Amino acid sequence: MSTATKNAEAPEAPSSRGKAPAGERIADWADGRVGIYSLAKANMRKIFPDHWSFLLGEICLYAFIILIATGVYLTLFFVPSMAEVEYHGSYAPMNGLLMSEAYASTLDISFEVRGGLLVRQIHHWAALIFVVGIFMHMMRVFFTGAFRKPREVNWVFGFLLFVLAILTGLTGYSLPDDLLSGVGIRFSEGAMLAVPVVGSYIQMFVFGGEFPGTDIIPRFFVAHVLLLPGIMAALVVAHLILIVFHKHTHYAGPGRRNTNVVGFPLFPVYMAKAGGFFFLVFGVIAIIAATTTINGVWVLGPYRPDQITSNAQPDWYLGFSEGLVRLMPGWEWVIPGGYTLNFGLLVPLAVFPLMLIIIAVYPFFESWVTKDRREHHIAERPRNAPTRTAFGVAWISWYLVALVAGGNDVIALKFGLSINTITWICRIAFFVLPVLVFWATRRVCLGLQRRDKEKVLHGRETGVIKRLPHGEFIEVHEPLDREQLHTLTAHDQHKPAELPPATDENGVRNKVGVIERVRVRISRGYFGESGQVTKPTAEEYREITEGHGHH
Repeated sequence: MSTATKNAEAPEAPSSRGKAPAGERIADWADGRVGIYSLAKANMRKIFPDHWSFLLGEICLYAFIILIATGVYLTLFFVPSMAEVEYHGSYAPMNGLLMSEAYASTLDISFEVRGGLLVRQIHHWAALIFVVGIFMHMMRVFFTGAFRKPREVNWVFGFLLFVLAILTGLTGYSLPDDLLSGVGIRFSEGAMLAVPVVGSYIQMFVFGGEFPGTDIIPRFFVAHVLLLPGIMAALVVAHLILIVFHKHTHYAGPGRRNTNVVGFPLFPVYMAKAGGFFFLVFGVIAIIAATTTINGVWVLGPYRPDQITSNAQPDWYLGFSEGLVRLMPGWEWVIPGGYTLNFGLLVPLAVFPLMLIIIAVYPFFESWVTKDRREHHIAERPRNAPTRTAFGVAWISWYLVALVAGGNDVIALKFGLSINTITWICRIAFFVLPVLVFWATRRVCLGLQRRDKEKVLHGRETGVIKRLPHGEFIEVHEPLDREQLHTLTAHDQHKPAELPPATDENGVRNKVGVIERVRVRISRGYFGESGQVTKPTAEEYREITEGHGHH
């Protein structure tokens, strides 16, 4: 019987065994229209590497899901209005006070809606963990070189998610219209007004009139629940699609190459682990929210333009922006025409995006220095890229100095120190500390590279002391196994760029531009003798192991 005949007779099979189950019929119907079977077959067996650092990205995703779910619940009860009302609710200390509807509804959510306070706490803690997760995930990608080709676009998506998460947090904690969030909005208005020429126009456009106006909370509400989450959701989907398309990076080891991925399949192993990890993340956030109060808006009361808290601090991810303002002296220039340039806000306003952009464009800078056009799917150990690692740690120290400066008043109050002394220490550290940290981190990475080289050539120290016949004491070294040898020697060994000869083969002078000369000089700093330790060669290893052996 021919194949065609078999295919023709195939539809009669279901009638012999009875009607197919409803679930199977629905699945067949859906597959005939959207191709579920073929899609599942192509992706359900996708391999994911198994390493704890990859969980950082999952924490971000799960925190985002928790934020969406709790945000929808809070939206059902929150009133985004600045209309003034007299409060009469469950929180007796504020009965009879005038406040905005936004603040009154926040109190109602906290004290009258069943589970409202817990959901508010989960939402706020999930937001903090979301930003922390993105930051740590970006640093993991940065220090392992996972941003290299073909993942440059995904790095940009991740950076945009980080920036949007900061903006979403700013609009989110401003919605309750309490005294603390009102101070933050006032701070934002001052930054807008510091922009030369167009600052007042920006302020009027955003606030819809003189501060505080009546439109800022409704506008922040739309941005917080619709605009920013929508863009972030699109970026998250694009980010995940690119991860599936490019596949995960994995760390060096036996059998791990640029052309494969070693790990577990998506279904059923990885899906089971990921599902369990989601509930673990949610459980931890719920426990923190249930036991540790954050953003207790009832403590400070509603916002009043004539009031301010002495130790008002934004959430950690925006603390460095306030620190930049406190670091900058209050300089002002009055130019002809009576126009005032407020450098006390203008300079920090320029440095704020600069600090973020520097880390965002670094992958493209490194690609320009190395001229490396290969695809990279093996993650590097940070020690094997000393200059990149030193740059990243220096950037983090730069950020931390600004963050500490943002809390100089709290530090001075808690430790009984002079706020002026703290401010001046932070001003000096802002310029000096990143340089010192860069130098120290680079030296540490080079030292770790030398130690790895010694371990490859001479083996691991065992702590066993042996006395030789002529009286010399030595320590016995244990040779590394092949897996460890591969892991310690699998990284790339870049060569520094060189300038072309002064003349070509025809005696014509080669013209080398200034930009190319700068690139070559930077490349020598990255990959010259002072920038990396040469890997042990196979000849060196054989000479030591066969000629002298391991002690």
